[in-house]
Amino acid sequence: MPAPYSVPEFEVEFSAIKARGPGGQHVNNSSTAVHLRFNINASGMPQEAKERLLSSGDSRISTDGTLVIKAQGSRSQEKNKAEALARLNELVAQACHTPKSRKATKPTYGSRLRRLEDKSQRSAVKAGRGRVEP
Repeated sequence: MPAPYSVPEFEVEFSAIKARGPGGQHVNNSSTAVHLRFNINASGMPQEAKERLLSSGDSRISTDGTLVIKAQGSRSQEKNKAEALARLNELVAQACHTPKSRKATKPTYGSRLRRLEDKSQRSAVKAGRGRVEP
């Protein structure tokens, strides 16, 4: 089994922005939140994984194939960078995982018999609900 694809940092573009939420005066003066931009089409990911990621319907993926992740959970820019990169790697790992194809099977002889027996019992119950003649 091949090792999962890990996104190298040179394929990612970071930009610092002002964060929202608690933090007092610190949050108004410092740009600690991080926007991570990852161009899926220009990356070195396997082609099947790119197609799976682009067709996932994630609202963070723009029409030109750029994935934008915003991390603002921490007051430290470095921690937010690491969090954004971890979330990106998790998304990419999910896209690289190929789902197992389902093999169609036929119902067993016993399950068919049980189904028919249940149907006949149900039919008998419903037939007994009719009007009773005197």
